[in-house]
Amino acid sequence: MHQDNHSHVLQLDLQGTPQAWISLEQAALHVATGSVAWVDGDGPLATLRGGFNVIRQRQSLIEVHPIVALRGASRINLHDIVPAITKHKLFRRDRHTCAYCGEVFGDRDLQCEHIQPESRGGAWSWMNLVTACAYCNGRKADRTPEEAGMPLLYLPYVPSRFENFLLEGRRIRADVHEWLAARLPKGSRLHA
Repeated sequence: MHQDNHSHVLQLDLQGTPQAWISLEQAALHVATGSVAWVDGDGPLATLRGGFNVIRQRQSLIEVHPIVALRGASRINLHDIVPAITKHKLFRRDRHTCAYCGEVFGDRDLQCEHIQPESRGGAWSWMNLVTACAYCNGRKADRTPEEAGMPLLYLPYVPSRFENFLLEGRRIRADVHEWLAARLPKGSRLHA
């Protein structure tokens, strides 16, 4: 089997909307059963070799591409889904930049900061969380940015479906990364 070290395949619906990261084996099953409508990427991710057909005098092959769009209706109603928020996805959305001082930090020096304090009903949500350094988070304490006299340098937002797949931080082949990045909303912070 020829395979590079990026073994996950981006599964799309027929319209090209990301649905999930699937394994190489799951993608091969979709190819083998004729479920794949179209593929994309800079060539196959892997070539799987099967049995030898005596009549045709050749071995069966299945090429799995890094991006596969499946036939049929989407499994996911995308209008109802808000991407799950994690600390690392939040830091990546905010480009590791403190929302109050504007400095860039590594993961260890950052915290998830509630704009509306958690103790005052502030939710753990994309629209109420920003990235902050420990110093600024401690200085703001249990106050709103206005009460603390610490205006936000950028506003929070809910990542699009395409952004969410990039924010997950997986090792993504360059061609898959470029495919997703080309579909980011205009105002996305993930633009280089």
